[in-house]
Amino acid sequence: MRLRFYVDSETGLPHIYEHGVTEDEVRQVLAHPGSNSPAGRNARTILGQTSAGRYLKIVFVPDPTPGTGFVVTAYELRGKALKAFRRMRRRKSR
Repeated sequence: MRLRFYVDSETGLPHIYEHGVTEDEVRQVLAHPGSNSPAGRNARTILGQTSAGRYLKIVFVPDPTPGTGFVVTAYELRGKALKAFRRMRRRKSR
């Protein structure tokens, strides 16, 4: 998948770095999403787990060309959001 990332104007680096997330982790989750739901306009909220076991939430805008898109932000799920995601996955697997 060809991805573009939102770049922070102050640092010149992808915004996801501020949240301790790498491009590779984003690609892992996008390749095998656990949840994919609308996030307003053309954006999607994608939740999933990396190969290292981290749970991420990604705000992603797919391009009209298949296999490409723009990653707005990504961060690790914690607390209530993580519990809700795990609960949803358990219910789906039944």
